[in-house]
Amino acid sequence: MKKARRLGEAALDTWRSISTSRVSKQALAARTAAAEEPKGKGLLSWFQRKKKKGLLSDLPTLYEPLPGVKLPLDLDDGFALPVETKITKLANGLTVASENTMGPTATIGVYVDSGSSHETPFNSGVSHILERMAFKSTRNRTHLRLVREAEAIGGNVLASASREQMSYTGDVIRSFVPEIVELLADSIRNPAFHDWEIKEQVDILREEIQEMAKDPQAMLLEALHPAGYKGPLGKALVTSESSLDRVDSRALHEFVAANYTASRMVFAGSGVEHDYFLSLVKPLFEDMPLVAPPEPVKSEYVGGEWRLQGESDTTSVSIAFEIPGGWRNERDAVTATVLQSLLGGGGSFSSGGPGKGVHSRLYTRVLAVHPKVENFTAFTSVYNDSGLFGIHASSEHKFVGELVDLIGDELISVAEPGEVDEIELERAKNATVSLVLMNLESRVVVNEDIGRQILTYGCRKPAKEFIDTVRELTLDDIRKVAEKIISTPVTMACYGDVKRVPLLDKVSSQFQ
Repeated sequence: MKKARRLGEAALDTWRSISTSRVSKQALAARTAAAEEPKGKGLLSWFQRKKKKGLLSDLPTLYEPLPGVKLPLDLDDGFALPVETKITKLANGLTVASENTMGPTATIGVYVDSGSSHETPFNSGVSHILERMAFKSTRNRTHLRLVREAEAIGGNVLASASREQMSYTGDVIRSFVPEIVELLADSIRNPAFHDWEIKEQVDILREEIQEMAKDPQAMLLEALHPAGYKGPLGKALVTSESSLDRVDSRALHEFVAANYTASRMVFAGSGVEHDYFLSLVKPLFEDMPLVAPPEPVKSEYVGGEWRLQGESDTTSVSIAFEIPGGWRNERDAVTATVLQSLLGGGGSFSSGGPGKGVHSRLYTRVLAVHPKVENFTAFTSVYNDSGLFGIHASSEHKFVGELVDLIGDELISVAEPGEVDEIELERAKNATVSLVLMNLESRVVVNEDIGRQILTYGCRKPAKEFIDTVRELTLDDIRKVAEKIISTPVTMACYGDVKRVPLLDKVSSQFQ
């Protein structure tokens, strides 16, 4: 009994400590004011008395705010006191950046201003293969030894290729930061690119390319780029089977030598003290020569069409437009991100629920109304100087004509005055801010954000700057950006029974 009494007292103390917060005090005060009458013997009797007196109708429903409780409209000013991102540039141009986030682990990443947009017709596909050849044999380690060393320190390594950047990251306990820094440096600076390892990865890539037809959404997003762009962004990120035969050890070595230069690299750390991190990186990279980065080649967005007849239960269509300026036209890019959240959408078999898009325009206006539509999703793909915004959709073969019309109707509607209301906009803005802040709780995402922002802007912008931009957006901002986007040429990609998909000229006429 004494033990039970002590546990009860401890629980009461815990409840009292929790109930001292500002919001809970307001809630308790409001509840007390709403129930100014003698106490009953229990909760059920309280409800019965209220029902007899006809007072239950005065209580707010669960989705209405409690009277007298004033919750803060926004997070407090000190919600995201940012951990300072410290940046040092070495004499050869390599950037070392870090953020000493709290926690027992650290993420170390190397970000290179190099991707499929930097390829030539003679080495097409090397970025895709470099992603697969990461952390293989080096001139100092066999692949087996590299894997064993990473396992010994409990490390997790990953490489990722994109159109404009390559990334190599490692996660470890803080005490093993020196080991993962050296392992990353060796993998990037001293790759062996053995022919037999390349052949092994090429065989795996062939199978993956053939499997891609099972994911029409990813396949069409990739196809939109060569269809819509002339220049660097029009180059394929997912290599073709014919390109695989041309890529060998020499092609990989030449591409790395030309593009993996110090001035185009950022060594980023999250969860590590800057001076200590700099002392680890500098000896491993300071001997790299100073090489001026090449003059960037701009991509030209022209619009176009890509079709592939295939065996599928549904026909899939993606229609996209340009986001002029990309991330370097930051306000429009942020507005397009909020617009994507506002449109939302998803699959017809999504379970839905709070926060899963059931209130988005594409869900309520299309997916919930047209049972033949299997998928209807807004997407963005933003790069340094340009980007794509559009809708991906799929349906039964016979419905695909109406499906294309629905895509046009939804994109046009958000560009017309009065079509979007304040409730929709606020919901989209809140969802965007929430997504950003939740992602930035991940140490890995913080590391990637540091590296990619420095490559794009030359600095790390605080999250509050992005959030303030989102909060300032108005209905007129959304309408103007939507209007600007759909005034660019149409790009369309489709897969399945493509004979039923309207021609590009007819689709384009919807937006004129």
